Amino acid sequence: QVQLVESGGGLVQTGGSLRLSCAASGRTLSTYTMGWFRQAPGKDREFVASVTWPGGNTYYADSVKGRFTFSKDSAKNTVYLQMNSLKIEDTAVYYCAARGGTWRSRAYDYEYWGQGTQVTVSS
Repeated sequence: QVQLVESGGGLVQTGGSLRLSCAASGRTLSTYTMGWFRQAPGKDREFVASVTWPGGNTYYADSVKGRFTFSKDSAKNTVYLQMNSLKIEDTAVYYCAARGGTWRSRAYDYEYWGQGTQVTVSS
């Protein structure tokens, strides 16, 4: 079992930055593919970014490529999503997720989820 807890969401103006954190307990994250997803009101949960296991390759949705950066601190068993140049359309609840296998971009392929953290971008 893996427990995931996100933090770092909030209200920010267009063009601003936020860094989301996802702290894990129960298992080390080094053997999990980790992902960030987001869900806006009335929309499906969508893939944002992930780091694969094995390999450590990073993948990003086209909508966030060049603006968001996925990183991890193995010593802290924590992953991060640095979000720069935020846009109004980035407004959503952001979720951290883990799966015990290779990379997938579909939410239902991930076994473990955090509770989510709200990110609101205003003009």
